[in-house]
Amino acid sequence: VQLQASGGGLVQAGGSLRLSCVVSGTEISANAMGWIRQPPGQQHEEVAGISAIGTTSYADFVKGRFTVTRDNAENTMYLQMNNLKPEDAAVYTCALHWGPTVTTGRRAFGQGTLVTVSS
Repeated sequence: VQLQASGGGLVQAGGSLRLSCVVSGTEISANAMGWIRQPPGQQHEEVAGISAIGTTSYADFVKGRFTVTRDNAENTMYLQMNNLKPEDAAVYTCALHWGPTVTTGRRAFGQGTLVTVSS
């Protein structure tokens, strides 16, 4: 299984980015997926998750600004990030849960994509 995140870049505060995570090697329809991030010099943070049936969950610090969606036909998950703040700058990584809910502990991770937010 491979996960490839893309869509990161440099954006001004208040701007938007859309991240994509394409999965190959397995179909994602029965799996929960999620996004985590690691700001510079900090620990990993859970950002958002989406279950196999489309139930979403968000960290408090992104609620109302970020939206996670999935397209099973394209084997892809997305993260729409609006009203970006400098503190959102991080390497964003996508994850595939080996089960239908985000509480399924075992996950596969892909390479990250860097998001930089200028103030």
